Amino acid sequence: MNQQPVESLSRYEMAKAERKEIELEESLESLSHYLDNWVKIPVVGWRFGLDALIGLIPNVGDMVTSLASFYILIAGVRYGVPKITLLRMAFNIGLDYVVGSIPFIGDAFDFVWKSNKQNVDLIRERATGKNVGTTSDYLFVGLIIFGLIALLIGSILVSLYILSLFFREVWSLFNF
Repeated sequence: MNQQPVESLSRYEMAKAERKEIELEESLESLSHYLDNWVKIPVVGWRFGLDALIGLIPNVGDMVTSLASFYILIAGVRYGVPKITLLRMAFNIGLDYVVGSIPFIGDAFDFVWKSNKQNVDLIRERATGKNVGTTSDYLFVGLIIFGLIALLIGSILVSLYILSLFFREVWSLFNF
């Protein structure tokens, strides 16, 4: 076999060689499948999931699917995914929520952007199995989730404010 001596391997190659093939929980695969690829359109082969369907409900749908995505983010800690990858996963969730909450554009985006599948793929690619679930990792993800929840609540408050302005204007049209 063509194996190089350990001394001649780069740091990247050594890290890659040390990685074990991690078997992911079936629940992660299932959650990702149901959220992103549950329904297949027969003729064209496009797939979408509950994320796109539930996302049709303004704000509430995107918030519910984002909360489900947090389970996959926390699973990244359990599998020993590096913190930079956890940030990437959080970015995927945040982008899915922020763009998904824009009326019409966000609904179309939810049919295309598969953040949960991407995050499960990131776990599969980057899981080391080392330092699984250290306290600092859970605190780090806790801060990320806190920030994402603040984003969720903030966007809901902005939406409610815009709706109140809209209804105030509509009401003023009928008050003579």
